[in-house]
Amino acid sequence: MPQYNKADLERRMAGAIEALKGDLTGLRTGRANVQLLDPVMVTVYGANMPLNQVATVSAPEPRMLSVQVWDKTNVGPVDKAIRSAGLGLNPIVDGQTLRLPIPDLTEERRKELAKLASKYAEGARVAVRNVRRDGMDSLKTDEKKGEISEDERKRLETEVQKLTDSTIADIDAAASAKEKEILGQ
Repeated sequence: MPQYNKADLERRMAGAIEALKGDLTGLRTGRANVQLLDPVMVTVYGANMPLNQVATVSAPEPRMLSVQVWDKTNVGPVDKAIRSAGLGLNPIVDGQTLRLPIPDLTEERRKELAKLASKYAEGARVAVRNVRRDGMDSLKTDEKKGEISEDERKRLETEVQKLTDSTIADIDAAASAKEKEILGQ
C-alpha cells in the first residue's frame, strides 16, 4: 500500500498556517488581549504546560492583564515564564494574582514585535518544509517498492512542491500583514 497521502500533507501544512495565525494573534498591537499569553509555557509539576492550564488569564482593563494562578506554589514559575517569554511584560505579583501592565508601543517595541512575528513565520516555514520532506520521502519509498513509477513520482513531487510553495506564500502574506499592523503602516 502506498505511503504517500496528499490529504495528510495538506492537513499538516494547513495546521502549520493555523498555528502561525494563533501565534500572530498573541502579538499585541496596543490593547490588552488574553491571547497575548498563549505562547507562554510554564514548567510546573515536572512538565512544560501552557499558561492557561495553570492559571486563569483575563483583561480587566484595556491596558492590563490579570493572571490568577490556581496553585500558590506555581506563582514563581508563572512569573518566571512570563518574564522569559520575550513579550516585554513585567508581572507585578500580588498573592496568587499577577498583574501585567501593558506598556505603550514604542518604536523600539514595535520593531521587537515585528521580529517576533518574523520568527514565528520562519518556524511555520520550517514546519511546512519538513512536511514536504516527509512527502518526498514517502514518494521515493513508494517508487522503490514498485508501487508507483518514476514518472508518477516526479509528477507527484511537482504537486507537493506546488502545495508547499502556495502554503509558504500564505505564511508570508499572514506575517507581512501582521508586521504592517504592528509597525502601524
